Amino acid sequence: MKKVVLLLFISLSFSIEAQNSDTGLQKVLRLNIISPGVEFEMPITKKSTISVNGGVGISGSYLNLSSVNGSGFLYFIAPFLDIEYKKIYNRDKRGSKGKKMEYNSGNYWGIRMLTNFKELYSYNVYRYAKTDFAIGPVWGIQRAYGKFHLMFDAGMVYYFDTKGNGGFFPLALQLNIGYNCKKW
Repeated sequence: MKKVVLLLFISLSFSIEAQNSDTGLQKVLRLNIISPGVEFEMPITKKSTISVNGGVGISGSYLNLSSVNGSGFLYFIAPFLDIEYKKIYNRDKRGSKGKKMEYNSGNYWGIRMLTNFKELYSYNVYRYAKTDFAIGPVWGIQRAYGKFHLMFDAGMVYYFDTKGNGGFFPLALQLNIGYNCKKW
């Protein structure tokens, strides 16, 4: 898995080029509400961005990374770091139709890596390690309605922890609602 992550970052580093001012992609600072956090998104090519989102969120535990101490809704609250590469593929089409493109609005495909750290609180879940990771391909949409931000993506992930436990999850969903603070 370390080789996959290393290969991902090496391939991304080769694709980085200078930002072209006519692409319309912007650096954006936003506050997310659902999983409270601060996100910074910046263009790395004419049609792609990297977003880094850190905060505290509610998460369910993956199979093989925890044991269950009861029944009902199983969750934990923990700090997280979410890094996502987004290749926004429909910017030209959106522009030709006169749709808003501010704050990097568009449809995208990409790669997401989510890290959960030691939980602040857990309900009926005992995690084997203090830190776990999930990485995988995603497809999503993000839209700006003025300063209001909406982002949804779906994909599959390979998850693992620092103790060597891991597995595959076929459908991981992400929903962010937030506030676009600044663009430049």
